[in-house]
Amino acid sequence: MKRLVVGITGASGSVYALRLIDVLREQGIEVHAVVTASGLRVLGYECGITEEKLARRVSILYPNADVGAAIASGSFRMDAMVVLPCSMKTAGAIAHGVTDDLLTRAADVTLKEGRRLLLVPRETPMHEIHLENLLRLARAGAVIMPAAPGFYHRPETLDDLVNMMVGKILDRLGIEAELFTRWR
Repeated sequence: MKRLVVGITGASGSVYALRLIDVLREQGIEVHAVVTASGLRVLGYECGITEEKLARRVSILYPNADVGAAIASGSFRMDAMVVLPCSMKTAGAIAHGVTDDLLTRAADVTLKEGRRLLLVPRETPMHEIHLENLLRLARAGAVIMPAAPGFYHRPETLDDLVNMMVGKILDRLGIEAELFTRWR
């Protein structure tokens, strides 16, 4: 894995995205990111992260309004995209081919090019429309990984819970990282 796109939406749980970005960078993976306006707001509220601080953590941070950015094209070489956290608004847009911003366009391109697309919703409870949209995305080839960390590793801190979920995402991407104690 050399290049990954991370999309951050306004769902709660942006701490997962920050941890994923940090681990990817530690592994020498080029991280391209796009954040919705509500994603920036939640990053600030939950983590105290500004757009400028996020830009320093990634290789390139694209404006979400820039639908002509590199990641909007199928000819842009990248290995996978993770939308983390993924709001139900974004999941619905991707599920129905509504690509009116860069994040949804990049996700759509990821699917059409047959690349790995992981969506990490952090919504509860979900109603029938949410579930139908997620099922539609899974049938189209996306991997749906709800932000639901396990407890068999006996977490003691919030970081333990975040690392477990990020570790599961990395597993799905085929990236080696021992962030949590595995079941024995």
